[in-house]
Amino acid sequence: MKYAIASSAVIPLRPEASEKSEMLTQIMFGEHLEVFGTIGNWANVRNAVDGYLGWIDKKTLIEIDEKQFHKLNEHGEVYVLSELFSFVTDEKNTEYILPAGSSLPNFNTKELTFNIAQKQFKLKNTPKENNKSKREIISDSAIQFLNSPYLWGGKNPFGIDCSGLSQVAYKIAGITIPRDASKQVTAGESVSFLSETKPGDLAFFDNEEGIITHVGILLSPNKIIHASGKVRIDTIDHQGIYNNDLNKYTHKLRVVMNMIGDK
Repeated sequence: MKYAIASSAVIPLRPEASEKSEMLTQIMFGEHLEVFGTIGNWANVRNAVDGYLGWIDKKTLIEIDEKQFHKLNEHGEVYVLSELFSFVTDEKNTEYILPAGSSLPNFNTKELTFNIAQKQFKLKNTPKENNKSKREIISDSAIQFLNSPYLWGGKNPFGIDCSGLSQVAYKIAGITIPRDASKQVTAGESVSFLSETKPGDLAFFDNEEGIITHVGILLSPNKIIHASGKVRIDTIDHQGIYNNDLNKYTHKLRVVMNMIGDK
């Protein structure tokens, strides 16, 4: 196996081939992967979507050929689920519950079907038409996760971290950004003042050593949605995030980035 597609809703990606190894991030259903080798039940993979490398359970993979992999890589022929949860069935009528941000490769918008290798699936719920701007989609997608618990490495409504929230919200809007906040901050164009920001811009926060440790999505120049304990909306100003529940600043603002390219 050299190429594969993830066939489980969310799959832990670990630095070592062991269940005891920490979860670095999660691979979402339908994301395509390079496979570099296997050890027992484990496959060493790189997510083609964001370049993350690690080990996952190989039972969660469906093998595809090189042509299919490059077709997905070059043309991005996938439909990304935007609703918090969607339902998919396979040829045996087995039902899958998929979270927002899952990918449906080679999706037929009329039949609501898609294929992974020779296996056919059908989306049970009809997708809603979305004529909103990318910025509106990002904001709306993030708000869906409100009150989801914080989970290091998580990217789904039952557990998500700060950069997972921004990555998934951007993916739903059709924009690929890196997985980690420290990498995301290098991908955009800085905005000088909060008053000049737009909904969907990303705000980054550093620690005492100047290392970027947190990211959130601006909903307005003074409101931010981010994952800290849970996904929450807080006040932001030039100092950073002010947590109204704790009545104190919790994160020090470093920079705001426009990741979308508009001005």
